[in-house]
Amino acid sequence: MLIKIYPENPNPKEVGKVVATLRDGGLVVYPTDTVYAIGCDALNVRAVERICRIKGVNPQKSNLSIICYDLSNISEYAKVSNAAFKLMKKNLPGPFTFILPTSSELPKIYKNRKEVGIRVPDNNIVRTLVQELGNPLLTMSVHDEDEIIEYSTDPELIEEKYGNQVDIVIDGGYGGLEGSTVVDCTTDDFTVVRQGKGELL
Repeated sequence: MLIKIYPENPNPKEVGKVVATLRDGGLVVYPTDTVYAIGCDALNVRAVERICRIKGVNPQKSNLSIICYDLSNISEYAKVSNAAFKLMKKNLPGPFTFILPTSSELPKIYKNRKEVGIRVPDNNIVRTLVQELGNPLLTMSVHDEDEIIEYSTDPELIEEKYGNQVDIVIDGGYGGLEGSTVVDCTTDDFTVVRQGKGELL
């Protein structure tokens, strides 16, 4: 199902439909400030497993990333040093993924990895969803690293490709082609693991 939501002014009725789907363990494709992504309620293990299957990802071996509304409850999901918090505060919301040690609040499926990526995208649609859901979203880019092609920027084409695997595709306009900049903050010796759209401040 394709649902149109406008970033400037997300319609509460449409947002409510998407949030109800997420609460039920549904999978949703949504825009971020970088590329379109596929996500679910990060605390719903069955939904997380479904996404990992669709994307061919082994959660024991791959880093998983979550989207938070802001930094206020980030310490529930990750261990954040003062230096890492300052760096994130300067750069978020924005096109970054910060890799941090996991905390005890996340389900076991994340703990096997001991690290989690944290995103606070500068995109009103996905942040509204997270705020209304009250939980972070597990998030994975729609595209595969080596084939960033048109279907990953056009919501109608994404719907054609993923429509039978996910419950809702949000049409929030055309998406970007460049992924987020990934920053390893597991120690205070921060390193950029992948340079993407964002320039760290």
